Parts: sequence; structure tokens; C-alpha cells
Amino acid sequence: MPTVYDIPANILIRRLAQDLKSRKEINPPDWSPYVKTGSHKERAPENPDWWYVRCASILRKVYMKGPVGTEKLRIEYGGRKRRGSRPTHFHKGSGAIIRTALQQLERAGFVKKDDKNGRVMTDIGRSYMDRLSSALKMELEKAIPELEKY
Repeated sequence: MPTVYDIPANILIRRLAQDLKSRKEINPPDWSPYVKTGSHKERAPENPDWWYVRCASILRKVYMKGPVGTEKLRIEYGGRKRRGSRPTHFHKGSGAIIRTALQQLERAGFVKKDDKNGRVMTDIGRSYMDRLSSALKMELEKAIPELEKY
């Protein structure tokens, strides 16, 4: 049975974002249209559905790297800060976005808090991701024969 490891990340995240958009527990906060995703960014995201894409990406990272906490995810979503003529430096991503997304995923039942190490996948979340990846695997094999190596 195919798992998340067998599906290309961009295809899985796109489909997972569509599925999360239909759930009532996952919805963008009021401040999401005005916020940047980190201090290293110059502008807010252009995609109007960026909140669902970020939640899907976080869910995939918790599946693959869990248990994982907010600080580790801030480093994952960080990047280079352009500082004009001075050399660039690394800056972490926004903690409020990650924390709120994790809380919403927790309310949906996909992740749960571990005592010491952050968030881990629940059995419901793991089976949800596995079912989605197996459905995607069958679609991909029919549509794109080059993706057989996955």
C-alpha cells in the first residue's frame, strides 16, 4: 500500500489542501489576508488559498518528521532575509501561523500533542494520509506513466 513517501510532495500537498478546504475545522483566521509568512518575506502570499496549502504542508511534515514542535517547523519554513547591500541572514518563519495551523489540525483529529516532543500524527490522521496517497498513486499511474518510479 502506497504511503506519503511514495507520492511527489507537490502533488500530495495540492490534493490534501483541496480536501482540507472542505473540512469545517480548518479555516483561515481573520488576520490571514494581511500577514506575511515570515520576517524574511517581502510580501504576503498571492495565493488566496495559501492557508490550506500551509496546513497541508505542515500535516505532511508532521507525518514524515514527527514528533515535531513549533520551533522546528519555524526553521523549516524560514528563509534568507534580503538586507540590501549587506549579506543575507537566515530568519525563521512565522510562529503564529504554524501554531494556529497545528491547533486547527489538532481540532480536526489529525495530530495530537506529545508530552515532551511536540505534535505527532494520530491513527486517524495517519490512515487519512495513507488513504489519500493510495488514491493518488492509482490516479498518477494512469495519468503519468513516467511517475512509476515513485
